[in-house]
Amino acid sequence: MAGAYRASFDFIETVGFTPGYEPDPPYQSWGTEYVYIVADEPDFISLQHIMVIRFAAQAGSSAEPMVVKHWRQDWQYQGRDMHVFDGHRQWRRVTLDAGQARGKWVQTVYQVDDSPRYAAAGRWQHRANFSSWTSEETWRPLPRREFSVRDDYHVLVGSNRHTITPTGWVQEEFNLKSVLDENGEVVRVLARENGVARYERIEGFDWSPGDAYWQRTSPFWAEVRAAWYDLFARHPRLEVSKNADGVQMFMAMFALAEATTADGFDAAGARAQIENTLQTYVSPQSSH
Repeated sequence: MAGAYRASFDFIETVGFTPGYEPDPPYQSWGTEYVYIVADEPDFISLQHIMVIRFAAQAGSSAEPMVVKHWRQDWQYQGRDMHVFDGHRQWRRVTLDAGQARGKWVQTVYQVDDSPRYAAAGRWQHRANFSSWTSEETWRPLPRREFSVRDDYHVLVGSNRHTITPTGWVQEEFNLKSVLDENGEVVRVLARENGVARYERIEGFDWSPGDAYWQRTSPFWAEVRAAWYDLFARHPRLEVSKNADGVQMFMAMFALAEATTADGFDAAGARAQIENTLQTYVSPQSSH
């Protein structure tokens, strides 16, 4: 999964479950991403996606490239602990017993600011000429492509499958757009959605802006990951808000990444600022 890719994203509602249902228009986008290896151990792999986007300017020239830290995925073999989405900004620790975890890989996906997105256990299957991993059912908060345009449901309930291909890899999503009551129970499903993200290997693309960004800021993001790991370890339940005082978490973290790496890097100082920032957005909750 590591390396240079052209990534394309296609999502379409396929079935509606409510009276008068009208499908949302299909969603399509694409970008160029490099997937960097953060960790590569026998039982743990971490991959960071960085987008490098070039826009056409006037007279056929190219504008300055835009670099965006995108999502991250961690893979833990026979992982026992997961923080799963419970709806209404709530995250809950789930612990698998040894039998449930045996032979499975847990994939945990993180937002651009390294806050949690979803986690699920699943198995790799190795067939004659391809390999694929299929997750168990998991809950996910609405992605940006959805929460930026609608607010009539609360959670995507579904599964996903990753398949290694000769030219890269493909992620398929199978989602139910679900409405929750105040207790976090599903009371209505609006529609079924299928999604496909295709990662096709490319050559000859200039990734140097992304390389430079990741080389400069990776020590900062390592401290962010450590702060989140500490929160997960200490608290069985967390409430995570994406916005506080009119500032979105990812904007606060991106600004902090720039400020703390502009002239050298002080890990202890950065960690203190990271933890102080997270306190604005993350609240430990009592178990129930």
